[in-house]
Amino acid sequence: MRTTVVLARHGRTEWHHGNRYTGSTDLPIDSVGLQQADLLREWAEDFRPDALWSSPMLRARQTIAPTAAALGLEPSTDARLREVDFGSAEGRMLSELPPAVASAFTLDPVANPFPGGENVRDAAERVHDAFTEIVERHPGGKVLVVAHNTLIRLLVCRLLGLPVRDYRRLLPALGPAALVRLRAEFGTVGLEAFNVPAVRTEIPE
Repeated sequence: MRTTVVLARHGRTEWHHGNRYTGSTDLPIDSVGLQQADLLREWAEDFRPDALWSSPMLRARQTIAPTAAALGLEPSTDARLREVDFGSAEGRMLSELPPAVASAFTLDPVANPFPGGENVRDAAERVHDAFTEIVERHPGGKVLVVAHNTLIRLLVCRLLGLPVRDYRRLLPALGPAALVRLRAEFGTVGLEAFNVPAVRTEIPE
């Protein structure tokens, strides 16, 4: 029985426009982010998911809201879908951090998390647990999940057996409101699409 899960990154915020680490900081999406949320709604009207899930963070809930209203579905929220807490890097660009901290994190974010931040390996495990539960609760269905840039990339690495420490190198980009499509079937998970814009014809059924 095949379950299709499409993960969407939330729309743009003021900090994301400047490429600042947002992490656990609960910012709203900006005017561009609102437009991206509406594009996601248009795409979802064609995809017709059976269920909606969201990070509890404001930017994710705002992004999924137009889709929920259009489809008449109530999104379920799960704290395990929240973004990684980046500790001392919150609100700052990588270039604004002490060079030693930035280079150590870039080399190996598992061994060298930002001071005061969450280890990305722990984040990968919690989002993997959430994904597994979502698949179990919607066997044979189609699910749209709105979450976050780093968290989604960590999940893809975890599901595909790729080194979590290399998520920045292996999956370097995921645009605002971009889509990642996963297929869960026969106890395995396959990647069907990654970093696809939320345009109606981009990920056909």
